[in-house]
Amino acid sequence: MRPISEDELRSSFVNATDRELEELELPLEYLLVEWDRVDALAWRDRKASRRGYLVTLIDDEPVGVVLRAADPPASRFRAGMCNLCHTQQPANQVTMFSARRAGEAGRNGNTIGTYLCSDLSCQENVRLHAPLAPAEVRSGSHAWSRIDGLARRTRAFVEGVLAD
Repeated sequence: MRPISEDELRSSFVNATDRELEELELPLEYLLVEWDRVDALAWRDRKASRRGYLVTLIDDEPVGVVLRAADPPASRFRAGMCNLCHTQQPANQVTMFSARRAGEAGRNGNTIGTYLCSDLSCQENVRLHAPLAPAEVRSGSHAWSRIDGLARRTRAFVEGVLAD
């Protein structure tokens, strides 16, 4: 991902209300982002705990969506899987997020939703190396396929927000 200025980031949100844009706070890590190591920028709002943000590049332009988290499941004894990074986790670490569609559809109340890591840490999750099982050998392409899959699924979700 190419570096995104604060002004570009703030103007990239396609489904944000004026109030949400006023209240938008960049994550503390924004100044430390290694742009060449991420395909999207995602964070939870520190002041509005059920709000999140997701920004990715589409045709080399930043496109951002405001997310709303549903209440997490109470049980951690079940497994859940993030639909972006395909990381399986305890169910209380995966949350249903919805996003208002852009434009008229969003103003009419239409949304799109998916299950995501509760802390929106998908970029880090796909880059973690899982411990190898005894006698397991993994090719170097395994990590790249996870990263590429995350990038494709993230763009597809954001494009779904843009769709009529």
